[in-house]
Amino acid sequence: MVMDNATAVFEFLLVGISNYPEWRDTFFTLVLITYISTLLGNGLIIFLILYDPHLHTPMYFFLSNLSFLDLCYGTASMPQALVHCFSTHPYLSYPRCLTQMSVSLALATAECLLLAVMAYDRVVAISNPLRYSVVMNGPVCIWLAASSWGASFVLTSMLILSLRLHFCGANVINHFVCEIITLIKLACSDTRLNELMILITGIFTLLLPFGFVLLSYVRIAAAVLRIRSAQGRFKAFSTCGSHLTVVTIFYGAAISMYMKPQSKSSLNQDKFISVFYGALTPMLNPLIYTLRNKDVKGAIRKVMVKRT
Repeated sequence: MVMDNATAVFEFLLVGISNYPEWRDTFFTLVLITYISTLLGNGLIIFLILYDPHLHTPMYFFLSNLSFLDLCYGTASMPQALVHCFSTHPYLSYPRCLTQMSVSLALATAECLLLAVMAYDRVVAISNPLRYSVVMNGPVCIWLAASSWGASFVLTSMLILSLRLHFCGANVINHFVCEIITLIKLACSDTRLNELMILITGIFTLLLPFGFVLLSYVRIAAAVLRIRSAQGRFKAFSTCGSHLTVVTIFYGAAISMYMKPQSKSSLNQDKFISVFYGALTPMLNPLIYTLRNKDVKGAIRKVMVKRT
């Protein structure tokens, strides 16, 4: 990013919830509960997968990656929102703003790509169950997970390095955290190239992975319909229900945020949409996978029985 020396901005004021002071206590309580639930829920998922040998499968390997991502993603933004909640002047320095924004973008991108990888895992498991263990062997799983992480950092670096923004004194960010769209709207320079880069990056990180997930579920549906027994069809669909729920929540919120024309976006609306996918999704993921997954519930029962 480039800043004009004459009007250089070295810190930003985060509006957060200050526009609604009557909601400050409620907001703090909800974010605190959400963050604690995110830590406990995702930590529990990771522990159960490491603890129970029955969960040492490709599906749960990717789920443990997703839980670790959600732990990091929630930690990148929620503690800052809590600290600034009761601050009179919640300023954030320029380097911290840029760092927090980059980390959040990289983690969100990694989650988009990882959800697509998890869809591929389900396609192989249901469409070709006899060769599942051969196709999704250990090195392949590690390579797919590492590729998701690596690609996210490359795409995020390209987007951040392409930013060329001039700030003409305005330093008030109408958001809870530093977020790329609100930062671009704050700039007084021509941001059309930046908006184009967001669109191009969004195609690779949102639309293409989401399209791959949709095609994967078309193949899964076709394979399930070929199963003759109703019990077999239900079992096949039940292994995908949790993933499909998470995909709908995460991609739906992210696409509505980043893939619409910026001229039609509302800062207040975007601010609360980002809270939905940035705070609630990491909390809901372990809850969804626990409630809809017999293997995870079985692992919880084993831990409880062993401790009693």
